This record gives sequence, structure tokens and C-alpha cells, in this order.
Amino acid sequence: QVQLVESGGGLVQTGGSLRLSCTTSRGIFSIAGMGWYRHSAGKQRELVAQISSDGATNYLDSVKGRFTISRDNAKTTVYLQMNSLKPEDTAVYVCNADTSFLPGGTSHWGQGTQVTVSS
Repeated sequence: QVQLVESGGGLVQTGGSLRLSCTTSRGIFSIAGMGWYRHSAGKQRELVAQISSDGATNYLDSVKGRFTISRDNAKTTVYLQMNSLKPEDTAVYVCNADTSFLPGGTSHWGQGTQVTVSS
């Protein structure tokens, strides 16, 4: 059973910053594409940012220039640095480790961490 352990959510005012962390096992981390998704009431889950095993990144248009995803291979941790937060960023943020591009691979999910941005 692959576990993804998230931390770093919380309550912040508009314009503030938070950093989310997600740690998983070395075996999965070394090969997986890592990503952060978010979902909130009345909205579909959306991919916020992702980073491949070789460091290529991709972002949701609305967070470009404000959020940065990075990975520390030694700590098997992926981070999401969120700056200039807006109320519309309020959501549950969920870490994902994706190996579905490999034979027998699948997608693994964390429990989620709440981010609330007050206006």
C-alpha cells in the first residue's frame, strides 16, 4: 500500500503564502509523476500542478506565476509553494503519485489538506 503524507494546509489571508508538502516512499517517488489536485464544493477536481520524475512541470493557467511545484528526491517529497493566494484558491489539495504510464502502474492519492484563503 503506497502512502502519501501531506502537510502544510491552513488558513491564510488574501495575498498570503503557504507551502504544501507530500512525502511518499522512495520506490514510488523515483519513478512517479507527482502532482497536486484540488477540489471544492460545486467544482470538479482540477490538476493544479505536476512535476515529472525528470523535473518537467505543468500548471493550471490560473496559478501560473503564483504557484511553484518542486521535488526533493533525497527527501522523497514534493512541494507546492503557493504565493499571492486568492479566495478562489480555497479548496482541499490532494497529492497524487502517478505511475499509470508504466505497465501495471496506477495512480495513488493522499488524504488531502485544506487550504482556506480569507478575503
